[in-house]
Amino acid sequence: MSTVKLTVNGRAVAVDVEDRTLLVQLLRENLNLTGTHVGCDTSQCGACVVHVDGRAVKSCTMLAGQAEGCNVTTIEGLAKGDELHPMQAAFRDNHGLQCGYCTPGMIMSAVDIVHRHGGNLDEETVRHELEGNICRCTGYHNIVKAVLDAASRMKVAQAAE
Repeated sequence: MSTVKLTVNGRAVAVDVEDRTLLVQLLRENLNLTGTHVGCDTSQCGACVVHVDGRAVKSCTMLAGQAEGCNVTTIEGLAKGDELHPMQAAFRDNHGLQCGYCTPGMIMSAVDIVHRHGGNLDEETVRHELEGNICRCTGYHNIVKAVLDAASRMKVAQAAE
């Protein structure tokens, strides 16, 4: 057993876990942050994407111990109180979800895409960047619309800060 100290959604935590524990397990089983989903256990689907020190990471491929000292953000940490993050709002407004299983990972990946590309996003770039996230319901059209919509919302929000 090891004690892993990290910051999750702005809160410092210390968790005793077995050395083989994956980050996704620590989040779901030890911290009860079940918005991060386990879809495949092989890093194919992207349902488990979280941000580690600001970068999108598939948490099913990262050991909890590798997150020692890191700042982790999950889907639960995006909203500010009752105010949805612009990406969450855009997914809602553009019907970018159906069953919702892939949605947390899609949103976390999409936020990372916008942070890396800024306003230089087009449909082709979004589709290419989301290749590591699988949705079996939507056909991606509304997901892409949501990401592009959120990119402009996020640009407006950044300008207001």
